[in-house]
Amino acid sequence: MDKKLFSKDFTLVVIGQIISLFGNATVRFALPLYLLNLTGSSALFGTVTACAFIPAVLLSPIGGIVADRTNKRNIMVILDFFTAAVILTFTLLYNGDCLIFLLTATLMLLYGIAGAYQPSVQASIPALVRQEHFMAANSIINMVSSSASLTGPVLGGLLYSTYGLAPVLWICILCFILSAIIELFIQIPFQKQKTHGRVFQTAKTDFLESVRFIRTKKPVIGKALLVVCGMNLFLSAMIIVALPYLITEVFDLGASQANRLYGYAQGILAAGGLLGGICAGIFAKRLTIRKAGRLLMAAAACVFPTSAALFLFSSGMLNYIVITACCFAIMVFSTMFSIQMMSFIQTETPQNLIGKVSSVILTIAMCAQPLGNALYGILFEAADGREYAVILCSGVISLLTAAAARTIFKDFSE
Repeated sequence: MDKKLFSKDFTLVVIGQIISLFGNATVRFALPLYLLNLTGSSALFGTVTACAFIPAVLLSPIGGIVADRTNKRNIMVILDFFTAAVILTFTLLYNGDCLIFLLTATLMLLYGIAGAYQPSVQASIPALVRQEHFMAANSIINMVSSSASLTGPVLGGLLYSTYGLAPVLWICILCFILSAIIELFIQIPFQKQKTHGRVFQTAKTDFLESVRFIRTKKPVIGKALLVVCGMNLFLSAMIIVALPYLITEVFDLGASQANRLYGYAQGILAAGGLLGGICAGIFAKRLTIRKAGRLLMAAAACVFPTSAALFLFSSGMLNYIVITACCFAIMVFSTMFSIQMMSFIQTETPQNLIGKVSSVILTIAMCAQPLGNALYGILFEAADGREYAVILCSGVISLLTAAAARTIFKDFSE
C-alpha cells in the first residue's frame, strides 16, 4: 500500500471534502441567516442553533463506532447522498407552513449527519498516510474545511442577498451529490472487527472501551477535554451567536448590506482557520503539545478589543471591522490548537480505537455548544444596547479557563 501523503485515495478524500464541506458551509450559513432575517430574534436564533447541535452530540460517538467497524468510504458516500436528500426536501417544503419547525428539523439533521460523518474522515487518515505525516494530513483536512468555510459563506451571502434562498439550496444539493460520486472511487483499507452480540451491546461495549482508554490509559486527555468544553461554552458559542446578531440586527448597516457583510465575516473566520492550518503544518515540529495552553490564552485575549470597540464607538462599520479582525485572530490560534490535539490523539491511540476515541472526544467537546448558544441568545437579547458587557464577561472567563489549562498541558508527553 502506498502511504505517501498525497496517495490517490487520500487525494480523493481531500477532493470529496472540498466539495462536501463547501456545500455544508453554505447551507449552514444560509438557513440560520434566513431565520434571523425573518424573526430578528437572537433568542430564537440561539435556541434553534442549540437544538441543531444536539444530534451532532448524540450521533458523533455512533459515527465513531461505525467508522471502526464498517468501510469508511461507504459511510461518506451514504451520508453525502442522504444530506442531498434532506436539503432537497427542505427546498420543496420551506414556502409552506411551520417554517421554524421545518428549518429546525433540517438543521438538526444536517448537524447530526456531520457529527456521524467526521469520525470516518478522521479515522481514515491513519489508514492512508504514515504516522510522520499525521500532522500534515490533519492540517490539509483542516485547511480544506477552512477554505470551504471561507468560500461557502461569501458566495452564499452574495447569492442569498441577490437572488434569495432557493439558488443557494440547489447549489448545495449538487455539491453533495458530486462529492458522493467522487468518494465511490476511494479505497480505504478495512479489517472487520469482532462483534459483541447484538448491535446495541456491540455499540455499548465499544463506547465503554473508548471511555476506559481515555480515563485509565490517557487520563490527561480527559482533563484537557474539560478545558475544551469550557472554551466552547464561553468563547465559541459567543462567537457563533454574536457575529450574525450584531452584524445583521445591532450594527446600523442596512439589511442587504448586512447580509453580505456577514457572509464576508464568515469567510474571514474561515481564512483565519486556513491560516491556522497552514501555520500548524509549517511549524509542526516546533509546536509542542506542552505549550498548547498559550494558544488558548492568545485566542481568549482577542475578545477584549471587540468589547472595547462596542463600548467606545457607535459606528457600525468600525465595530464590524474590529469584531471580524478579532474573530480572525481567534480562529488562527484555536485552529492551531485543534490540529495539535487531534494529531497527538491519533499518535497515542491504537488504530482500532481511533474512530471511537475521536468521536467520544468530539462528543464531549460539543456538549457545551448547545447550552452556550442558547445562553448567549438570551443574554444578547436581554443586554439590549450593552452587548459589550456580555462579550467582556465571555473574554474574562475564557482567559481564566485558558490560564488554568496551561498546567494541564504540561502533563502531556511529546
